[in-house]
Amino acid sequence: MSLSLRIFIVYLLFVALCSYFVLRTVMDEIRPGVRQTTEETLVDTANLLAEFLREPLLNRQLQSPSIRAILLAYGQRQPNASIWGVNKSQVNHRIYVTDNKGIVLLDSSGIAEGQDYSRWNDVYLTLQGKYGARSSLETQGDESSSIMYVAAPIIHEKKIIGVVSVAKPNRTVQPFIDRTQQRLGLLGAGLILLGLISGALFSWWFSRELRRLREYALKVSQGQRAVLAPGLINSGELGQLAQALESMRKQLDGKAYIEHYIQTLTHELKSPLAGIRAASELLQSPMSEEQRQKFIGNIDTESLRLQQLIERLLNLAMVEQQQKLHDPQTLLLKPLIESLVNAHAARIAQQAIQLHINIDENASVHGEKFLLEQALSNLLDNALDFTPQGGEMTIQHTQENAHNVIQVINQGEPIPDFAMARLTEKFFSLPRPATGRKSTGLGLSFVQEVMSLHNGELRLENTLQGVSAQLRFS
Repeated sequence: MSLSLRIFIVYLLFVALCSYFVLRTVMDEIRPGVRQTTEETLVDTANLLAEFLREPLLNRQLQSPSIRAILLAYGQRQPNASIWGVNKSQVNHRIYVTDNKGIVLLDSSGIAEGQDYSRWNDVYLTLQGKYGARSSLETQGDESSSIMYVAAPIIHEKKIIGVVSVAKPNRTVQPFIDRTQQRLGLLGAGLILLGLISGALFSWWFSRELRRLREYALKVSQGQRAVLAPGLINSGELGQLAQALESMRKQLDGKAYIEHYIQTLTHELKSPLAGIRAASELLQSPMSEEQRQKFIGNIDTESLRLQQLIERLLNLAMVEQQQKLHDPQTLLLKPLIESLVNAHAARIAQQAIQLHINIDENASVHGEKFLLEQALSNLLDNALDFTPQGGEMTIQHTQENAHNVIQVINQGEPIPDFAMARLTEKFFSLPRPATGRKSTGLGLSFVQEVMSLHNGELRLENTLQGVSAQLRFS
């Protein structure tokens, strides 16, 4: 299981548990909160009625037709109110009044007049001068049938002469509770979903950053060209880690690279130096002028070989250490090829080679001019080495799907099967047909590195026309 997935699972559990406990707590607080608000309203209502009913109670007019008519009319009112999306079509208060002994004198429902309510908490506590309230079930065992009663004393000359109680069924406030819980539930679900999306995005981002670091480290460990572009790792700490890896890679690459090239250069310089030394020793001995010229020619040849070896090693070292293109630009191919052909014109004429250039005027590639010139020059050198006297060469440009392809084709013997897979190895070379001598074996290695920098590839293959070398650009 990946680290990012583990982080997301932990985050998911944390969000789920926190959301559950918070929503559960809020949901549990909604019901008592709404009922407390209802009770506070009933307190105000009961105290207001106590003031209105004091005079009728003193004058024994509670049961008069006018008061009964008022209560009847109140019970029949239809408010048709829309309260926060909940429709209220009838009033729900029940009002009853008792004397100072708890006997019901007036009941808006008409069911308790004459009954002794002195033991009910609302009446009992109020007659003692305390706050009186109670909640009773209308139907035993049915919590939804509970009714809230709040009482207020009717006072005359600082004495309690009666009690007025206002009752309201809790089921009338249940729609408000349900609506609030539903909206909170939807809001909570939305917040949870937002949290999960945020967690998923964070996990994806963190996984992407780690994946980039891992890919970079793997390329470095496999000796491949690896570039850590600026801004590739966007986070502070991971960016610092990436820079530390980049610095470590450069130092390790530089040390290993120098050691490798010192060993390689030492090995490759031995043969021409040995030839030069042997020729110089022989020149110190008496010999004919013909022999002397022969050994002087050997020294000149081996010196040229040393020079080529050093130059090509330096060029190859430069391009192998280069991690990205320094000055990429769009280059017209025809002027570039013609310039290189002019530089090789003397050799082409000497070998009487028929050269064909099939490149459109507008054909172009995107790359670093110096490197591409060097790569194409190497391919031309190779092609000239293996083309027989009076043979043909073709340089052409084609478009294959999304690839730009520069192709150098020369007449000559096909590449042997055993050599095909080794042609781009450093210091591997085939004998030239004209001289039987081998080259430095660094030219095609250089070309391959240049194409790697350009995100392209070098392809070598035998064709009916001879040997084809292709530079394929993505």
